[in-house]
Amino acid sequence: MSPAEPEEPEGEAAGHVVFRRESRGLEFDRVTFFTDAIFAIAMTVIVVGIGHPVLTNEDDAGDLAGELGDLWQEVFSFFLSFLVLGSLWKAHHQFYGRIVVIDSGLIWLNLAYLAFIAFLPFPTDLLGSYAQNPLAVAVYALNVGLVLLLELAVLERASRKGLFRRPMTPETRRWALIASSVPALVFLASIPVAFLHPTAALYSWLLIFPLVMVVRRLRPATAQEGA
Repeated sequence: MSPAEPEEPEGEAAGHVVFRRESRGLEFDRVTFFTDAIFAIAMTVIVVGIGHPVLTNEDDAGDLAGELGDLWQEVFSFFLSFLVLGSLWKAHHQFYGRIVVIDSGLIWLNLAYLAFIAFLPFPTDLLGSYAQNPLAVAVYALNVGLVLLLELAVLERASRKGLFRRPMTPETRRWALIASSVPALVFLASIPVAFLHPTAALYSWLLIFPLVMVVRRLRPATAQEGA
């Protein structure tokens, strides 16, 4: 069996490169593997923000318990970001499972998306250290909000350019965009709230779950995603 030749991009002369899943798939897979690697690194690096306990008496369990208790904000920010990144990766994985073509525009949007994924450990560290500081909460919310807006942009481009295995109907597309916009709006709306009450802004992120459930219940059967 001869070695697979490099996949030739389509439309390169026009400046619009297209890679199809149905071909040898090397370039298509490189995009997904690169994305998975960025997610894996970000999900690992966020744990670095959890500080190391400093004990006056290394044999005192009470001293260690007190130091560990002081780290609760950092532990909370780690698990929050792990949940956020895990949810984003799952959605990204499902999205790429439904498309058969990647074009140059989608690659650039994906790179912008991944830039903010890679940046998330920094606001995670800020939030873990200064959870009651309104700016720390706002920076975290802005980072996640921008990731979610770019996720919307990726979905919109894939739908508009016909990159899905089965094209979305206008109704399916509209409801998919509505459902995807809810988390972005919640995070972005929490930014001004953070400057009034940081804790309230943190709790406001929980609104995502009931709001997404409401959207799913309101979405008609004819608008179910089937791309």
